[in-house]
Amino acid sequence: MTNGAVTKPLAVTVGESQVRVWGMTSQQRLARTYHRLDLAVADLGALPADAPGVMIVNARWIYDEAVLRALAARPGVMLTDDAGCPVAAHVTAAQAAKAAANLLAGQAVPGVETATAVDLAGAYNHALRKREAPILELLTPQNVRQVEARLFKGSYKGVTDLVTKYVWPTPARIVTRWCALAGITPNQVTMFGLLLVFAAMYLFWTGHFGWGLVCAWIMTFLDTVDGKLARVTLNSSAFGNIFDHGIDLIHPPFWWWAWIVGVQAGPHPMPDVALVMWIVLGGYWVQRGLEGIFMRLFKMHVHAWRPFDSFFRLITARRNPNLLLLTGACLFGRPDIGMLLVAGWTAISLVVHALQILQAAMTPRGAMVSWLAG
Repeated sequence: MTNGAVTKPLAVTVGESQVRVWGMTSQQRLARTYHRLDLAVADLGALPADAPGVMIVNARWIYDEAVLRALAARPGVMLTDDAGCPVAAHVTAAQAAKAAANLLAGQAVPGVETATAVDLAGAYNHALRKREAPILELLTPQNVRQVEARLFKGSYKGVTDLVTKYVWPTPARIVTRWCALAGITPNQVTMFGLLLVFAAMYLFWTGHFGWGLVCAWIMTFLDTVDGKLARVTLNSSAFGNIFDHGIDLIHPPFWWWAWIVGVQAGPHPMPDVALVMWIVLGGYWVQRGLEGIFMRLFKMHVHAWRPFDSFFRLITARRNPNLLLLTGACLFGRPDIGMLLVAGWTAISLVVHALQILQAAMTPRGAMVSWLAG
C-alpha cells in the first residue's frame, strides 16, 4: 500500500489455449489486457520477493477486461465462475506458486476470499449503458463461435438508435470478424468511414441524393464496425476514441446543410429555407448541448435514466433516424419533404430533451438512478 492506494500487482499467465477468438489466442488477449491495464508481466519462477502482489490468470478462460481490472484492485481475492471453479487470483508473491498450481488443477486457493465476475465488476456497464453480466467463459474449440458472439454482444451499446440496435448487429458481426482475421485496425475502418462522409456530403450537395445515401448508410454501418472491432480485439485507444467520436459528433450537420443546398438547386426548392436551416443545424447542436448539460448536472446519460428515455434514444433526431426520414422521402422523389420532416422531428426532439432536464431538476437529490443499473 502506498499513500492509501492499492499498488498494481504483477500479472502472471498460467495454462494455455491455442483456440483463437477474434483472431487471437487467449494468451495474446491477456497480454493485450495487461498492457491496457498498465500491469507489468512477470514470470512465475522469477518473482521479486518485494512484489506488491501477483495476479495469476488461467489462460484457458476468456475474461471481460472489467473483471481483471477489478481483480487487480482487490488483493486477497480469488475469481471463480458461477459454478465455483477457481480461474484467477490476486495473491502475495509467497502464495503465487501454490495459487498457480491450484488454479490449473481447478482447486481453491487457501486463505483468500472468493468472488464471481459479477461480484467484482458488477452487472451494469456505465460506458455502454446496459445491464449485462461481464464475460467469463471457459474456452474450447467447440464453443469458440459462441464466445465470439457473446464478446460481440458485450461490445454493443445497450441504448442506441433503432438502426444500430436492430439492423446492424448481424452484418456488423460478420464484417468485424473479417476485419479481425485480416488484421484491419479500427482506425483504418474509421478512416474509410471519414472518406465516405466527404463523398456523401459532395453527392448531397450536387443533388445526387440516392448515391449520397448509399455512401451515408455504408458510413453509418462502418461506424458500428469500428467500435465493435476495437472492443472485441482489445485494440481501442485514446486517439481512436477521439477520432471516431469526433467524426460522429461533427459530420451530421454538414450532411444536412449539403442536402438543403442540393434540394434548393433541384426541382422542389423549399420555402422558408433559412428557417429550415436554423432548425436543423441549430437544433442538432442544441440537442447535443442539452444531452451534455444533463450529463454534467445529473452525472448520467439522459437516455439511461428511465425506460422512456432509453426508448426515445431509438428515434430521437440523431443521424440514423434522420437518414431514415430522408431515405423514405427520396424513394418517393421528394428530398425536400424529407428535410422538412427532419426539421419537424428535430424541433419535437428538442422539446422532449428540454422536458427531460426540467423533470430531472424537479427530482429529489439522490433519487436520480439509471433504471438499467437497478
